[in-house]
Amino acid sequence: MNYTDLEEKMKKTVSVYEENLSEIRAGRANPAILNKIKVDYYGMPTPINQVAGISVPEARLIVIQPWDAGILKEIEREILKADIGINPNNDGKVIRLNFPELNEERRKELVKEVKKIAEEARIAVRAIRRDSIDSYRKMQKDSEITEDELKQAEEDIQKITDKNIDCIDKILENKEKEIMSV
Repeated sequence: MNYTDLEEKMKKTVSVYEENLSEIRAGRANPAILNKIKVDYYGMPTPINQVAGISVPEARLIVIQPWDAGILKEIEREILKADIGINPNNDGKVIRLNFPELNEERRKELVKEVKKIAEEARIAVRAIRRDSIDSYRKMQKDSEITEDELKQAEEDIQKITDKNIDCIDKILENKEKEIMSV
């Protein structure tokens, strides 16, 4: 049986999960929190990283240096509008984002949020498993595969699902450690 399509879908789910986690700030400066922010650049919504250089000179600081100084105010406005919880400091040449120290209460809130995102990823993986098993059951019903082949397919699909859920759990565990230890 060929499960490459199933594995690709599950890997994609895991990578989307990782991407979502990278946007959660854990007290440490991470340029990924800017990924979803777009600025109006000559009438086109453009990601910040395509109109400016983004650097992390210190653990709690992101510096955004636009290649076109005229777009500085637009970048600042979009960062404020995105409500990432950080006020940009504009000195006329660059924008600095200072990440404050996280308190214990905020860390616990972030861990809850991360766990919620992990559960959504697990649910998505299980939905992919269910759809795949349903298609094999239909094949068995239509006499395309035998009952033994269906049983084997269900076992194989479950193994692939378990592997991906373990991967989600490991990523979650690492993110929790990162949040609680910063």
